[in-house]
Amino acid sequence: MLKQRLFVKIVLPVFALLLLASLSNSTAQAQEKKSLYQRLGGYDAIAAVTDDFIGRLATDKQLSRFLVGLSDDSKKKLRQHFLNLLCQTTGGPCIYTGRDMKTTHKGLGITEADWDASMKDLNATLDKFKVPQAERDEVVAAVTSLKKDVVEK
Repeated sequence: MLKQRLFVKIVLPVFALLLLASLSNSTAQAQEKKSLYQRLGGYDAIAAVTDDFIGRLATDKQLSRFLVGLSDDSKKKLRQHFLNLLCQTTGGPCIYTGRDMKTTHKGLGITEADWDASMKDLNATLDKFKVPQAERDEVVAAVTSLKKDVVEK
């Protein structure tokens, strides 16, 4: 009887505590394993970021020249390609089917100053949506990895 009481009073609570700690640790590990896509809020959040960013590019005095003359259909295609690229790059279910970045931007004469202006617009978009610093850093790093194929001059 004494052994049963000891078990109920000491061993069982310790076991329960260890079980709770294990579950808590598993939950924390699951949070850490979420993709950037999930941490950003999924497709709708990435679509909202895409729309805001493209809107900024279109109204930026330095960058709007790259979007002038596009038909409505071309604007929709540009938006969808950008959205799919960002979605795929962040670990989402989308598949980017556009051309590689070097081919896409060849001949546009994009300069270092143009790149800097676009990054300023991207950061303004990320500010607007209050993207946390860790996720912001990952998005900026992903976009920056394309710079060598985008900037020509």
